[in-house]
Amino acid sequence: MNSLDVSRLAYAYPDGTQALFGVDLSISRGERVALLGPNGAGKTTLVMHLNGILTPGHGTVTVAGTPVRKDTLKEVRQRVGLVFQDPDDQLFMPTVRDDVAFGPANAGVRGEDLDRVVKDALERVGMLEAIDRPPHHLSFGQRRRVAVATVLAMAPEILVLDEPSSNLDPAARRELAEILRSLDVTVLMVTHDLPYALELCERSLILSGGVIAADGPTRELLSNAELLAEHRLELPYGFAIPAV
Repeated sequence: MNSLDVSRLAYAYPDGTQALFGVDLSISRGERVALLGPNGAGKTTLVMHLNGILTPGHGTVTVAGTPVRKDTLKEVRQRVGLVFQDPDDQLFMPTVRDDVAFGPANAGVRGEDLDRVVKDALERVGMLEAIDRPPHHLSFGQRRRVAVATVLAMAPEILVLDEPSSNLDPAARRELAEILRSLDVTVLMVTHDLPYALELCERSLILSGGVIAADGPTRELLSNAELLAEHRLELPYGFAIPAV
């Protein structure tokens, strides 16, 4: 069973702006896949369909065999963990412990079970020592790792990361990459950071003009200068695809 199946997904906003024109994609369980594309390509619109924030105008979204519908939203939102670009949009409680406990507690987890879930999630992102600290006392990179923990605490089927490397210094960027590689969970990483996509994801999708314009090995896609230029994607100046 795939972690994610999207079929013929089309969507227009209420003002008539058509954002998606028929997106088809599947992600197998355990894959790490990068979603690339220029600004305005429809990446955010697509992501908002994965946990039912938006409802398709046409087509279907299925998460681990469960179709995304109004009557399945509670189940789907436990299976799709979305990590926002700005961790401060995700952290709002007095302590790290409270933030990570918020989701599972609302799902009915209590007592020792809740304590175990919180500590396990923080340990997986290397932030257990910060469990009783206020989030606003942490560095930006640490807050992003705690934001990942808040999602891992819900045991998601798929982890969706929105620009995970943005605003990170080189050390924090490397630390997050090591954490993401260690996780036994399906990952969809929305990013403009092409080297990060190459480092973490064997497969990439290019979303452009509301459709999947390319789907293949990340190394192969990023080695195609004509393809990148066609979809307004650029590698950093001087960056060369490393030899295998």
